[in-house]
Amino acid sequence: MNLPSDFRDALIEARKMSLQGRFLEAERIYRTLAAPGPHRGIALEALAELYLHQERLDEAHHIFKDLTEDEPDSLHYSGLLANFLDSLGQTQGAIDEYQRLIERRPEQAVAHFNKALLLKKLQQNTAAMDAYEEALRLGIDGQEEVYSNMGVLYSEMQDADRAREMYEKALEIAPGYVPALFNLAGHFEESGEKEPAIELYERILAIDPRHWKSLARLAYPARITADDQALVERLQAGIENMKDDPRAQEGLYFALGKAYDDLESYDKAGGAYVAANELSKQRVRPYSPEATEEAFDRLIEIFDSSWIERCTSASEASPIFICGMYRSGSTLLERMLGAHPEITAAGELNALALSVARHVGAFPQAATGAKREQLQRVADEYVAEVKQLFPDAPFVIDKQPDNFLRAGLIRAIFPGAKIIRTRRDLRDNCLSLYFQQFDLAASYSNDLQYIAHYYRQHERLFDHWQTCIAENICTVDYEELVESPEPVLRRVLEFIGLEWDASVLEFHKGGGMVKTASIWQVRQGLHTGSRERWRNYEAILGELAQPASAEAEKA
Repeated sequence: MNLPSDFRDALIEARKMSLQGRFLEAERIYRTLAAPGPHRGIALEALAELYLHQERLDEAHHIFKDLTEDEPDSLHYSGLLANFLDSLGQTQGAIDEYQRLIERRPEQAVAHFNKALLLKKLQQNTAAMDAYEEALRLGIDGQEEVYSNMGVLYSEMQDADRAREMYEKALEIAPGYVPALFNLAGHFEESGEKEPAIELYERILAIDPRHWKSLARLAYPARITADDQALVERLQAGIENMKDDPRAQEGLYFALGKAYDDLESYDKAGGAYVAANELSKQRVRPYSPEATEEAFDRLIEIFDSSWIERCTSASEASPIFICGMYRSGSTLLERMLGAHPEITAAGELNALALSVARHVGAFPQAATGAKREQLQRVADEYVAEVKQLFPDAPFVIDKQPDNFLRAGLIRAIFPGAKIIRTRRDLRDNCLSLYFQQFDLAASYSNDLQYIAHYYRQHERLFDHWQTCIAENICTVDYEELVESPEPVLRRVLEFIGLEWDASVLEFHKGGGMVKTASIWQVRQGLHTGSRERWRNYEAILGELAQPASAEAEKA
C-alpha cells in the first residue's frame, strides 16, 4: 500500500521511539495517526503491537476490537483478535470471533480453516472436521495442508484408516509436501510398520536435508547395531550442522544417545543425553521444587475425604484409568490389558481434563466450590465422548499419566472408577525420563535431581489418595509385571471385574496403534532389559544410584 509520505515518516519515527523505549512518545504519534481515515487500521495495528510489548493487554484487546468493528468483514483483523484471545487461553472466544466473521462472510474458506485449528485445540473434533470439510468445499488454496491436518485429526479420533487416507490425499495433490510425508511416516511407526516409515523419513531428507526430526526418527524404529555406523555419523554431522538451531540439536542428541545405548557404549550415550538435556534447559521454563511442593500441598488440601464425599456424583459408570509417572510402564500395561477381548486401549485422552475445565473451571482451584451437578455433567460428557470414539468397546482404558493428579477428582466424578497406578524403581524411572525429549509441560525432566524430586512428590500424593480412595486404586509395579506378568495381570483384571484371558500375555502379537514414546518398546514382547538399566549409568546418576536413594523412594 502506498502511504502518504508524512504518514509514513511519522510511522517510522514512532517505531524508532518504541525501539528506544520512548513508549509514551510513540503512543502519542500512533494515536494521532489513528484518526478516522483510510490508514487508521495501520496505525491501530502498530499501537496494539506497542501495548503488547508493554503487556498492556486490556488496551491491546480494545484496539483489536476497534479494528474488527471498523472493518467487520476483514479476515486479517478478525485473525489478529482471534490470535490474541487464543494466546490468553481464551480459545473459545477466538472461535467465536471466527464464527462472527463466517456468519457475515460464509464463503471465507480461510476463516473455516482457522476455526478448525482452534476447535481441534479444544478437542471438539467433530466440529473441527466439519470446518475443514467446509474449507475444502469452498476451494481453499493449499488443500494438501487441509488434508494433512485432517489426517492428524482422524488419528486423534482413533480412526487410523481414515488418517492414512487423508495423508495420501494430501500427497496426491503435492507429492513433496513434507508435513504429510512426516505425518504418514509417524502413522507407519504407530502401526508398527518400520520399513515404510524409514523410507519416508529418507524421502523427506532428500527433499530437505535439514529436516532434523526425520533424521532423529531414523534412530528409533530398529535397534542400532555395529552395521549402522553410517547413521551414527549422520546424527553426529546433523548436530554439527544445526548449531543455529538448539531445538534441532537437542532432538538429535537424544537420538544419538539412543544409538549409543543400543551399541552399549554407555559413556558416550550418557554424554549425548546430558548434552540434550542441557539444551532442553535453555528451552523449558526452570523447574521450581518449592512451587511443585506447594502445588501438591494444595491438591492434598482440596481433595480430602470430606470433599470427595460432598461432591460425589451419581454416575454409575466405572471407567478405567492408568496413571502415574511418565515412563513408569503405563504403555506396556495398557498394551497388555488391551489384548483382552473386552478391553480397548484408547491411549492418552484429554477428554476428562477438558470437560472439567468446561463444567467446573480451572483445575484445581475451581474445585473448591464444585457442586455435584457439575461433576455429574462431566461424568455424562466424558462417557458420551468415549462412547463416540469407541462405540462397540465394553471397557476402555484412558492412559493419561497426569491423571494421577486428578485421582481424587476422578473418584468424585465416577464413584466406581478403576484407577490403576503404575510404579517403577526411582532410578530406572528417572533415567527413562531423562532419556526422552519432552515438551514444556514436564519441566522437571531435564535434570535427574528434579525428576527424583517430582517422583517423590508423586509418591506423597498417592500416599494421600490411598488414605481417601484406596478401594478405587490398584498399584502395579513395573518390575513385578515384567518378571511375573500372569499373577499381576490376574490381579488387575479381577480389580476391573473381568475374567482371565491368556491373550493378555500375547499382547505383542496383536496390531493396533501406539502413540506414546514407548512406540517400539511395547512391540518387542515382554523382556527385562529395561530393569536395572540404571546400573549402566551410575556415572550420571551420582547420589541417586546409592542405596539410600533407592530406599528413599520406598519410604
